[in-house]
Amino acid sequence: MLQRCILKKCLQQFFFGNQETTKSLLSAGFRTALLGGHRFAGHRSKSSVPDVRERTLIAVKPDGVQRRLVGQIIQRFEQRGFKLVGLKMLQVSDDLLSQHYCELRTKPFYPSLLHYMTSGPVVAMVWEGHKVVQTSRTMVGHTNPVEAQAGTVRGDFSFHVSRNVVHASDSPEGAQREIQLWFQRTELLNWDCCDQTMTCEV
Repeated sequence: MLQRCILKKCLQQFFFGNQETTKSLLSAGFRTALLGGHRFAGHRSKSSVPDVRERTLIAVKPDGVQRRLVGQIIQRFEQRGFKLVGLKMLQVSDDLLSQHYCELRTKPFYPSLLHYMTSGPVVAMVWEGHKVVQTSRTMVGHTNPVEAQAGTVRGDFSFHVSRNVVHASDSPEGAQREIQLWFQRTELLNWDCCDQTMTCEV
């Protein structure tokens, strides 16, 4: 009986002693992991995050709308990973076009351009994403479809420089100016999508 009591006491001391040691080790490990996590998070927040908020104006011109290419063009930008934040169909006014094409008003082809752009509805869009202006220009292709590569919008769908299907802003500054011309602030939506969140965390 005495031997059993002594054995029981020894086991209790052994068990509880190890339990306290385990607790202290776990606590230390947790503190280390927590501090390490804070250090990692701090390091990540200081790293360069891609500017996924850049925006550009894409407009499907009257020939693109007449040929029912709007859906295919939207699909290309969605598949590329860009986010649609503004979309509308409109009959463009002469006043809007004169502001949009202000640098071309003195060109001899401007009257025919004006006639073409007012010949039917236009679908205007604002897309958002990392380097969206530069990437969109590449996706759209050369202004002259003869020089546009296959796989680009104009390379696949356009057949003449005067009917080149789509407009894309040529610079971030130009995009900002054009978006303000074509859209009211209330017509643009700010919303989060999963792939942009993943881009920020890379």
